[in-house]
Amino acid sequence: MPTPADIPKPTAAELDLLQVLWPLGAATARQVHEAMQKTRPEVTYATVLRLMQIMHTKGLLSRDESERSHVYAPAQPQDSLQTNLLKDLMQKAFAGSAKALVLAALKSGISKKERAEIEKLLKDDGP
Repeated sequence: MPTPADIPKPTAAELDLLQVLWPLGAATARQVHEAMQKTRPEVTYATVLRLMQIMHTKGLLSRDESERSHVYAPAQPQDSLQTNLLKDLMQKAFAGSAKALVLAALKSGISKKERAEIEKLLKDDGP
């Protein structure tokens, strides 16, 4: 089983693309470009296609080449990649302390709704 260190780390631009691709499941570069245009109209099709090709080479995306337009899909589920990134951040920035990471996140400011959801989660998980 690969460790978090073995899994390629996406760049900020790659994470943006994954945020669009995860809900789609699998899509062509054109479909991803159209979805990205809604929030980032400056992004060109050529940029999206090149980024997806790079992500495939890095192992962040799988690619089905059986159709004329290649269909790309995330190589890892969203929760799996996020967990690995979180573990990596916890080790690098918080000396492996989950408590320190959570406290830093809470100090950075959360909404009342988020606070209520966290409190409910903690109460539900309690003894």
